[in-house]
Amino acid sequence: MGKNKLQKFEDMSGYPHVFQYPFSVLQEKGFDMKGKWNDLFFKNDHPIVLELGCGKGEYTVGLAKLFPDKNFIGIDIKGARMWTGARQALQEKLTNVAFLRTHIELINQFFDSGEISEIWITFPDPQMSKVNKRMTSTRFIKLYREILNKQGIIHLKTDSNFMYTYTNEMIKSNQLTVVTNTEDLYNSHIQDPILSIQTFYEQQWLERGLSIKYIQFICEERDTTNRMWK
Repeated sequence: MGKNKLQKFEDMSGYPHVFQYPFSVLQEKGFDMKGKWNDLFFKNDHPIVLELGCGKGEYTVGLAKLFPDKNFIGIDIKGARMWTGARQALQEKLTNVAFLRTHIELINQFFDSGEISEIWITFPDPQMSKVNKRMTSTRFIKLYREILNKQGIIHLKTDSNFMYTYTNEMIKSNQLTVVTNTEDLYNSHIQDPILSIQTFYEQQWLERGLSIKYIQFICEERDTTNRMWK
């Protein structure tokens, strides 16, 4: 591990808005703020929004600045990347931002049923050969439902045609409610400022001429048969 990474980890260990829980500690003691993020950390009753795989935290910080009446938590396992957003939030004194360093598969250990109102999935690895690691697969949708409220919203932003098509098929086969859906976001004339935030990698993909796809849907439970998605 390079010196720069070590310094970033050391910095974050002292950040009051960054939570790093090794799996061994989580197994032994659990997470004492589960179900109590609003009371114990944010000190308000505003909706909580997660960004999964937050990377450098551009979306987490950007959304927090746009929506001071919501609380935002960026989640990623790669702390060296997360440091960028965590440092910016600290410097700008944003009180509605937190970062959680953990594997996404463990999020139900940190949040209680109905505690989350929205989830952002920004440019995930499409995992073309590994269905169970695909972040809009059955495995993950079930996980999201454990922590989302009844009208919980999921946002997917991707440059991957595969991920976009797969998610559309998942939504269709489960009869989920689509709020917004476009395969070319920046030529769709959608005016919502929430979609104007661009990650570092997104800017690179746009410069290469790639189109950005966006889907917003409600993750409600449906009693359907013959489910096609995995």
